[in-house]
Amino acid sequence: MYLVDTHQHLWDLDRFPYSWCAGIPALNRSFSLADYSAASAGLQIAKTVFMECDVDEPNALAEARMIQNLAQRHPSISGIVASGRPEHGGFRGHLEKLAELASVRGVRRVLHTQPDRLSQEPLFAENLRLLPQFGLSFDLCVLARQLPQAIDLVRRCPEVSFILDHCGVPDVRGRALDPWRAHISDLAALPNVTCKISGLVAYADPVNWSAGDLRPWIEHVLAQFGWERVVWGGDWPVCTLASTLARWTEATRELTRGAGESKLEKLFHVNAERIYRI
Repeated sequence: MYLVDTHQHLWDLDRFPYSWCAGIPALNRSFSLADYSAASAGLQIAKTVFMECDVDEPNALAEARMIQNLAQRHPSISGIVASGRPEHGGFRGHLEKLAELASVRGVRRVLHTQPDRLSQEPLFAENLRLLPQFGLSFDLCVLARQLPQAIDLVRRCPEVSFILDHCGVPDVRGRALDPWRAHISDLAALPNVTCKISGLVAYADPVNWSAGDLRPWIEHVLAQFGWERVVWGGDWPVCTLASTLARWTEATRELTRGAGESKLEKLFHVNAERIYRI
């Protein structure tokens, strides 16, 4: 069964600055498409969605254009989720420029590094409500403690398609299932949200994690969102802080092995192709 990786990062530190990488030595280097190809060899990943990499703000559009050029040469990059700043005026103009890029399917603003109040500002939601006009979705990247703010934001933007990254960044290592479980249930009750099963290994014990450690989180997401509203993502190279892409892929397969082919097809490629329109 082939996979769609809905969370592929690529960055070139010789092209653009990524200030956040400076504090993480293992990630403070360039990661190319050739590197990803090596990491994903044999995993049956047929398509990817490039996920913006929190590039320093002045380079947001340039990063998207660089990946668009790469996608034209490498069709396996089937979609792009570009960087954007909905908290700023001029967001419509940014969307108009992104609309010129054929592979752009959505926008993301990393919120887990920002003050909780950022997504609560009226302009933030007002700008997000522009996304359907451009046929774009919004990837939600928040900490578990920020899930209440995410729920409020989604409720204020009922026409926007949201994808929750990394299952809401739970504390897997600390086994802090609550109140995460209740917040996930509240989000799943909102029909315009999809949950991305990705990134969990980065929040587990980086040395001693096992597939079993991830089971409660994945099972709860599947129980709440169902198989129609989940997608899978590799989160490479961030996943390498705790795992190879191959090991994360195998862990996901192990934890969902008994689900049946129809459900697994939805998780691993059908839903992604529908939601990201690739």
